[in-house]
Amino acid sequence: MCHFAVQATVLVIRLDNRLFRRHPLCKMTGEIQREIEGLRERIWDHNYLYHVLDRPEISDAEYDSLFRQLQKLESLHPQFVTTDSPTQRVGASPAEGFRTIVHAIPMLSLENAFTLDEIKAFDRRICKLLHVDRVVYIAEPKLDGLSVELVYENGSFVRGSTRGDGTNGEDVTANLRTIRSIPLRLRRTQLAIPSVLEVRGEVYVETDDLHQLNEKREAAGLPVFSNTRNLAAGSLRQLDPQVTTTRPLKMFCYDIGRVEGIRIGCQEQLLRTLSLLGFRVNPLHRLCGGIEEGISFYNDFQVRRKTLLYEADGVVIKVDEFALRKVLGRVSHSPRWAIAGKFQAEQAITKVREIIVQVGRTGILTPVAILEPVRLYGVEISRATLHNEDEVKRKDVRAGDTVIVQRAGDVIPEVVKSLTKYRKGDEFPFKMPSVCPSCGSRIIRRQSMVAHRCVNISCPARIKQSIVHFAGKAGFDIAGLGIKVVNQLVEKEIIKRPSQLFRLDRETLISLERMGPRSADNLLAAIRNSRSMTLERLLFAIGIPEIGQQTARILAKRFGTLSRLGSASKEELLGIPEIGPSTTTAITEYFANQENRAVIEELLTCRVQIKGEGTRLGPLAEKRFVFTGALSRMTRDEATERVRHLGARVSTSVSSQTDYVVIGVNPGSKGAKARNLGVKILSEEEFSSLTEQ
Repeated sequence: MCHFAVQATVLVIRLDNRLFRRHPLCKMTGEIQREIEGLRERIWDHNYLYHVLDRPEISDAEYDSLFRQLQKLESLHPQFVTTDSPTQRVGASPAEGFRTIVHAIPMLSLENAFTLDEIKAFDRRICKLLHVDRVVYIAEPKLDGLSVELVYENGSFVRGSTRGDGTNGEDVTANLRTIRSIPLRLRRTQLAIPSVLEVRGEVYVETDDLHQLNEKREAAGLPVFSNTRNLAAGSLRQLDPQVTTTRPLKMFCYDIGRVEGIRIGCQEQLLRTLSLLGFRVNPLHRLCGGIEEGISFYNDFQVRRKTLLYEADGVVIKVDEFALRKVLGRVSHSPRWAIAGKFQAEQAITKVREIIVQVGRTGILTPVAILEPVRLYGVEISRATLHNEDEVKRKDVRAGDTVIVQRAGDVIPEVVKSLTKYRKGDEFPFKMPSVCPSCGSRIIRRQSMVAHRCVNISCPARIKQSIVHFAGKAGFDIAGLGIKVVNQLVEKEIIKRPSQLFRLDRETLISLERMGPRSADNLLAAIRNSRSMTLERLLFAIGIPEIGQQTARILAKRFGTLSRLGSASKEELLGIPEIGPSTTTAITEYFANQENRAVIEELLTCRVQIKGEGTRLGPLAEKRFVFTGALSRMTRDEATERVRHLGARVSTSVSSQTDYVVIGVNPGSKGAKARNLGVKILSEEEFSSLTEQ
């Protein structure tokens, strides 16, 4: 009996142990970790089926049950929580602002084609440059959204940014993590997981989702969004990711930047690879055996665009083979191997209430039609440009006319033509004024120029526009300095030139209408924070005629300092391939003007600092760097920015032209190639030492 009792006790203990091990709160550590990882794998797979392939295999209730199981286990065992877990899409606190991210490879804009003849001309240029009769293209829809870049390291999503100006974007990682069609971890397939992968695409909102969201906002008494692009852009720039997660954002991917660990030879292979790795790829792309097939896709897609779930404003036609793209190269702002065929703009009929004249920051007068409001492509239009006096006469547009208006390239409103059959006789022709409507100064029109110009550089309208341009996002980026504040500052003669913004004080700002102490303090803080400025942004901000962002970047890189550019001769400027005679004249005339020089002098007196000035002349100027492997002391973006500030360049491939290859943890094949070519190899410590000199 005693023996039986002992056996019974042992049996109970064994049963209890078995039960104990099965209890979810008491499992062995390894078993718990495996269960968590298994749940994640199942959820990742179902996310891919639902958000990427649009082919769900389980109900929402079943998915929610899996998700809750994972949440419960992770809450009990936080040591096993990873940043790429499906539960971690929204975890960041509201940000104070967005830091700048430098794209390792610039995100270029595309050349536009508005007619079939322009698309055919693109093909002729390609064939001529490649010395062939026919090229294989791939055609893809061009969505009306916001371009972004996603960066993955060893398969995990680590950061994401907006396109920005093509070189510098905004870090919107926390907001991008909320988009469920963006994988937080690359799918494991037969493909190798790349050590570094930069994926580019378009964040957008479907049309029905916009309408549903607007209905809810209208019912709640909130302002509605005018179109899907504004909704997408505004949602990604929310400082609180909790707000972004309530917005119906989706993403299609179509391009890559830097890649390490896999080889991709053409666009068709790229789209297949992206899909296998877990990204959404637009299924409506087509491989085209020549430009005729590309045009056929363009025509077909234009017909069906109204039936799509999203807004598309054109078709992008690209050379398929990457090797050919490398041969074709790029011009200053766009690749030679791609073109955006824009669709015929949507049109509407309305009336011209009056024609006013707008004075720009360079003094150019532009006639603008004030319209009876009409909706175009989801946006209410009440103004449309008439470009210049010759254009008004050519189209015979008069105040009181019934006109056809459109959004040029689906963006800029313009008057297409006047419908003269609706005239009643009380319409009157437009005539450009002989004096400036803002300051009363005389208007000049130089021979062979279409523009009329106010010659008074102290014209209030010119001053207002120049200050708005100066403080804009691509310039000094002074948050809170809108047109209403600028109007008051100029009309009350508080400031007469942009540089005087840095002399504003709290009392002066509080005296303005609708400007309380808190708003004044915020604006002054924004002005102080804008004092540190790169040369290229400064050149754009000060408003030299014909100097856009790309030209400013070229000039900053070529001359390195403001003083060197200011003393440059016409011969030096004309020696730059991207700078023509007209731009050369604009630059030399700007720096020859004493008032312009006074503005620059005042900026420097107000302690505006030009970051990196003069570094281009240092020992690393024009040197070429290549990075491979993960860096421990800094991110790849930070290393790239450091190199560029020193006047050097960053490349993604090793060649005989490479000066340095920086090797981090788990480097790829670039290190071996560098050794074979005799290229100098640096450890991360050596790189830090070299670039901190």
